[in-house]
Amino acid sequence: MSLSIPGRVIVFDYGEVISLSQSEQDRLALVRMAGVDAEPFWRVYWAHRDPLDHGLISIPEYWARVAADLGVEWSTAQVQRLWAIDFRSWVSVEPGTVDLLEELHEGGTRVALLSNAGFDFGDPFRRMPIARFFERIFVSAELGLLKPDPEVYRVVADELGITGEQMVFIDNKAINVDGAVSIGATGHTFTSAAELREFLTGLAAA
Repeated sequence: MSLSIPGRVIVFDYGEVISLSQSEQDRLALVRMAGVDAEPFWRVYWAHRDPLDHGLISIPEYWARVAADLGVEWSTAQVQRLWAIDFRSWVSVEPGTVDLLEELHEGGTRVALLSNAGFDFGDPFRRMPIARFFERIFVSAELGLLKPDPEVYRVVADELGITGEQMVFIDNKAINVDGAVSIGATGHTFTSAAELREFLTGLAAA
């Protein structure tokens, strides 16, 4: 099958659009390795995520901030294991979305990736098997910009050589979709691969 949407570039978010949500097994493994209760761990885990994804702090600095807020000390080996569990928790993919990526590629549709992610995801994104479907891969830490700042979408559009109106942006967070829409893009808030297929098929038929 193929899906052709000429004149547009479909820009995908990664987390919980292409990737699956963190599994309960991985979430439990992180909390156990951290040695703290789940509620404070996840609160602090997310509190420091923006600086990491913005490229303002390194991975060791991120985990040091998390530990400081939790009032614990982790050895270097523990931090490495926390990072490994966390990284692994984001690499499983939604088959239905991957099928759509392949169909768009087969149809000659231009496709790109824009993810709020740290520096550690840049190389894996570009070397993963599905990287061949993307014309360009944009990582927020490398850009020094975070979604939903409208500037990040302008930079991506400029790098792709398109106007905002030629961009179609897909993200699981409505606030990030709104940021893209603010520069003229067509937006879609991801809830399922089936709904995304319906949306993209509609664009192809328009």
